[in-house]
Amino acid sequence: MFRCECFDMYKDVVPYSVAWSWQKSIVKERQALMERNEDCSDTLIILQHHPVYTLGTASSEENLNFDIKDAPYSVYRTERGGEVTYHGPGQLVMYPIINLRYHKMDLHWYLRTLEEVVIRVLSSMFSIKASRLEGFTGVWVGDQKLAAIGIRVSKWIAYHGLALNVTTDLTPFQRIVPCGIRNRQVGSIKGLLGEPRYSNGNGTEDIYTDACQLMDITHNSLLKEFFEIFKFTLHHRSTSDLKFQEEEPSSLLTGKHS
Repeated sequence: MFRCECFDMYKDVVPYSVAWSWQKSIVKERQALMERNEDCSDTLIILQHHPVYTLGTASSEENLNFDIKDAPYSVYRTERGGEVTYHGPGQLVMYPIINLRYHKMDLHWYLRTLEEVVIRVLSSMFSIKASRLEGFTGVWVGDQKLAAIGIRVSKWIAYHGLALNVTTDLTPFQRIVPCGIRNRQVGSIKGLLGEPRYSNGNGTEDIYTDACQLMDITHNSLLKEFFEIFKFTLHHRSTSDLKFQEEEPSSLLTGKHS
């Protein structure tokens, strides 16, 4: 099994610019280690974000339903694939920084595997039957998209990742065309459950008491499925080990750093 160092901040709400900087610093360090044949572990960062909109490399501002000079939240253009999306509290964001040379040098395999992590979480913990939608990346329940995925790969090191709506306020999605897909909805686990229940693994159902518990349950299952599917051994790391790298001046399109 391959080693994966985990920076677990799932209860923390972290500015997007800070988490993006962490990823780029880790990628830069990993590439330097690769050149010396010393790269020996992958990384996972899991957290929540302050409200923010992010665009991929080829994202069109036509998918923003607001004047970019008067945006409701900060807007970043990033180097990941995919269209515009929203991040905010109540959404669990996973940033795996993975050297695909140690797994499978196939981007389609990697995207489908990230989707599989979410599909298994929804099925095992909440009895929600989720699926893929042909021609699109992400995880869907009916016509509702619960998880968005966007990655960047540099020298076979993948970063950015997935965002799963757990207890997210979905209102900010109304100000954009999420992932550039019209006539589809965005959903959350909390919204789908209605009467809040989850499987306790004993063939019966328990009721979660609040949004925090739902986040806890989802987080624990995400880590379990992620580490099992990718055959990782878990090694927790302190956030004090993360390094900050200044972002490119053009990445923040509008708003304050967040």
